[in-house]
Amino acid sequence: MTTAKIALVTGANKGLGFETTRQLAGLGWTVWLGARDAGRGRLALARLGESLPDADVRLVALDVTSDESVTAASGRIAEESGRLDVVVNNAGTAGRFVGPEETAPADFLPVFGVNLLGPMRVTNAFLPLLRKAETPRVVMVSSGMGSFGITTDPARIESTLHGLHYPSSKAALNMVTSQYAKALPDVEVCAVDPGYTATDFNGHSGTQTVAEGAEAIVRACTAEQLPGAFFDRHGVVPW
Repeated sequence: MTTAKIALVTGANKGLGFETTRQLAGLGWTVWLGARDAGRGRLALARLGESLPDADVRLVALDVTSDESVTAASGRIAEESGRLDVVVNNAGTAGRFVGPEETAPADFLPVFGVNLLGPMRVTNAFLPLLRKAETPRVVMVSSGMGSFGITTDPARIESTLHGLHYPSSKAALNMVTSQYAKALPDVEVCAVDPGYTATDFNGHSGTQTVAEGAEAIVRACTAEQLPGAFFDRHGVVPW
């Protein structure tokens, strides 16, 4: 009998995190649904239970900006699951939607706190559990907005969007991803660009469905071999 894979998805009570959880659970994975807000997490768990009554999805309180919360979550998962095969660092925030001239230094702090320091905090805390898996992976949910190649390509919509704190937080996450990938030879680390997906994050203005947006994330979790260090649903993308 094949042992079910176990994943943790942060920011999983809605949007891409919820859809990633749903798809992995549908494949028979045990998925820890990480949610900062317990009430919203319970609602998400109930929604999943309606469509996937036999799925093994477990709610864990997890605020990626809090050392105490992340430590408590890792302790609980260690006690109940004993290992993790994949950590999906999905939790993110866009911050204030303002142009470069209106951006203040204070706008960077909450965005970098979630989008950069959150994945670092979670990755470091869960490495001991990941190293108990046969082929551990860390999946960083990045963005084309953090890619120098994409944001300077006139053919891409990302080149028409101007911002400072969100794009720079994802560019920093990409660098952290590449450094983890070199420094952790026993753990596969990659970044994915979900693409312009219709979620609360962008007022549902995205051109992709949530299922399409989650495609690269789920592939990063399930593929026998990763297609690259930074990729979207169509293939490798430039840093």
